[in-house]
Amino acid sequence: MNVQQKNKDKGFTIIEVVLVLAIAGLIFLMVFIALPALQRGQRDTQRKNDMSRAMTAVNNYQSNNRGVAPSNWTDFATKYLEVNGDTFADPSGTKYIFVPGTTKPVISDTFDGAAPNIYATKGATCNGEDIDLGKGNNKIALQMKLEGGGISCQSN
Repeated sequence: MNVQQKNKDKGFTIIEVVLVLAIAGLIFLMVFIALPALQRGQRDTQRKNDMSRAMTAVNNYQSNNRGVAPSNWTDFATKYLEVNGDTFADPSGTKYIFVPGTTKPVISDTFDGAAPNIYATKGATCNGEDIDLGKGNNKIALQMKLEGGGISCQSN
């Protein structure tokens, strides 16, 4: 009786190793593609929170000033948003700039990487990303361009 013994070596073939490396490479590629979008989303969430904070400060200002809207936005930011050593800045660390107006602001279509302006329109309320004018002198709409696209709008 001739019994052949098969010599089975333990280990991986080169094809198995290449396949595992290719799959790992694809996973890393997907992570590195998704990571910047995730970071943009986090920065935009912080910007929306800052807009909400600014609107709360506007309401506090109006409560303290018989319903009158702020006219000097630099003083407003100093007195109502930067109290007790707190800062009111973009996630990049640059301070926000309030741009006051009474007409619809022209907000650029591109995000240039600088701290976004906060457009404060007196007599307006938000209608989605846009604003409606002629809503009364005590109404304020705040708008800001977001890095991930779109415009954040909040009004009182």
